[in-house]
Formats: sequence, structure tokens, C-alpha cells
Amino acid sequence: MTERLYRPQRNWGARIREMTYLGIRTVILENQHLRIGILAGKGTDIVELNYKPLDLDFVWLTPGGVRNPVTFASTAPDARAIFRDNYPGAWQEIFPSGGNPSSFEGANYNQHGELFNVPWDVAIVEDTEDLVAARFTVRTRKSPFLLEKTIRLPAGEAGFQIQERIVNESPATTNAMWGHHITFGQPFLKPGSRIRLPDGITVVPPTEDVSSGSCGASGAGTFTWPIDPRSGVDLSVIPDRGTPSGVHYLAGFRNSEAWYELVDPETGIGARIEWDADVMPYLWYWREFGASTGYPWYGRNFNIGLEPFSSMPGSGLAEAVANETALRMQPFQERAFWLTLSILLEGDSTRSP
Repeated sequence: MTERLYRPQRNWGARIREMTYLGIRTVILENQHLRIGILAGKGTDIVELNYKPLDLDFVWLTPGGVRNPVTFASTAPDARAIFRDNYPGAWQEIFPSGGNPSSFEGANYNQHGELFNVPWDVAIVEDTEDLVAARFTVRTRKSPFLLEKTIRLPAGEAGFQIQERIVNESPATTNAMWGHHITFGQPFLKPGSRIRLPDGITVVPPTEDVSSGSCGASGAGTFTWPIDPRSGVDLSVIPDRGTPSGVHYLAGFRNSEAWYELVDPETGIGARIEWDADVMPYLWYWREFGASTGYPWYGRNFNIGLEPFSSMPGSGLAEAVANETALRMQPFQERAFWLTLSILLEGDSTRSP
């Protein structure tokens, strides 16, 4: 990209700036309410989502935080460590495989695919005091796809929009998993926080191991959100530290009702995610509350992931193809996707959370 050295600069309304953070090209979108930090040089990870009036960041960062994959190499790389050793928490784009490492049609995919550590091209496509937008573009290496993502932040709104498209640039029919690995943690997330979903959502327990300290599969088969019939646990309530970790897969989202809300009932502050369930009809619910005492968490986590996904379970692309939940892309086919995030302020938003 050619730098626009004399792009208009503002310190009011909507604004955008580019910087280098830990050697990683970074784009900052900002308005009166939000500051969004995007690592263009590392997978377009969203590592800052700060609600400015309360200086409250909604993204969760791992104890290791952001690491530059160019300068920080795993000491013993494997298909999981390549993701985990550079995992900052926060929010990743997952493609073309999700969850555990997988091999498909001659390609070996790491945990969560191949985009999380690679740089994306950037173009500033809107830059006015009313609206700023950046377009991020990348081509995969092991698979024949183009991905394009545009993030828009209007002035005066406590929310932003993502519009995306993927293109199969080959004459072959191909398959993919596509998801948004969105995590939340402290100080926003706390015991007693609540997850709200549309009515009629079905919960599918995992078949794969999650990590040390995992509750594993519930053994109850599918059930209706939020009560696990085997344990009686209400999955919609964030539990105390030390609760076993786990993953469940949520299904039953319809395009008109694809949303979730995560709210702190003490403050009324929360986040609402809406998305295109025609492309991502599942929601992965990952939980780590400090019970996983082995690699890579060592009891340090208190976080959840609420992750819209095209496919399930988290066993990688080969299984998603086998169970027919993978995206099947015809030669030169294009698919579009959208997602929005809004900050919720229920009750007295002037209190410090």
C-alpha cells in the first residue's frame, strides 16, 4: 500500500490512524465512544475495544499479550503451539480450518487454520468526521482463497460494523471453515455476568478434549440452552474462578435472530453481537476459568469465547467436511458475511464498573 502522507487529520469525530505496535502494523479506528485497535500485520486481530467514557476494554488479553510472530518464535513448534504461543487473546479471524489441527486434501492445517499470524494489506476507504473505514485483504497459502474485510466506525455510535467476502480463486470445488474467535475477560467479565441468546437454541456438547481442567463432554447429548440436564448447571451465568473449562457448540440461529448479548447485571454494561447466520449458523462457547493448570494456561485464565462459526465441531476441516457443516465453495464462487458489535448501557451508565 502507498502511504497517504497528507491524509486529513482530526482529533474529533470519527478518525483513523496507522501506527506500529511491537513491530506490527496497526490500524486504530476511533470516535467519541470507542477506540478499536486492529493488528493488520498479524491476522487483523482486534486487540483493543475500549469504551472510552469508562476506559473499559471489552477484549481479553492473555498473560503473554501481543507478540510479534516475526520476532517471537515458538521454542518447540507444533501444530497447536504455532497458534497458542503467539495467541494474544482478543479477537481473531479463523480460516480455512477451525479448532484442532487437521489434514485435508493434502494440506496440513495448524490449530485455527492459517491466517492468525500473517499480515494483511490495508486500504483506507473512508476518512471523514462522520465515518472511517479500513479494508483488509489477504490470500491464503495452503488454500485458494481471497479474503476481504471492511471495518466501519461511524461517528457518535458505540458500535461498529464488519463486512466481508471470501472468494474461491480456483477452478476446483473447495471446502472451508470460517469463524470469528471473539473472547471476553476481566475486568469486564466477572462471576455473575450473563449470556443472553434467542429462544430455542440447542447445545451440542463437545466430543474432543479441550485442555487440562476440562469438564469434557456433558454426556447428556444435545439439550436446550441454557440448563445442562446432567449437571443442572446454567450455562448462561458466568461461574466463579476454578470452575472446570469446556467447549459447547450452539445451534439453531436463524438469520433474523443471530445475536448474543454478554452483560454485567451489576452495572448494566455489556456487548451485543449480531451476525449473518446464513454463513455462520453456529456459536462456539469456550470457557476457561482457571481450572486448566497445564500448558498453555497454567491456571491464569478467566475468560470466555463466544465465536460465530460456519461449522462444528472444533476438530478441524476434515471432520467438518465429513459431517457436512463445512462451507462448500464452487469454482470462483464468492460468499459475503456481515457482523456488528454494539455496546449496551442498561441503567445508570455513569457508574464505574
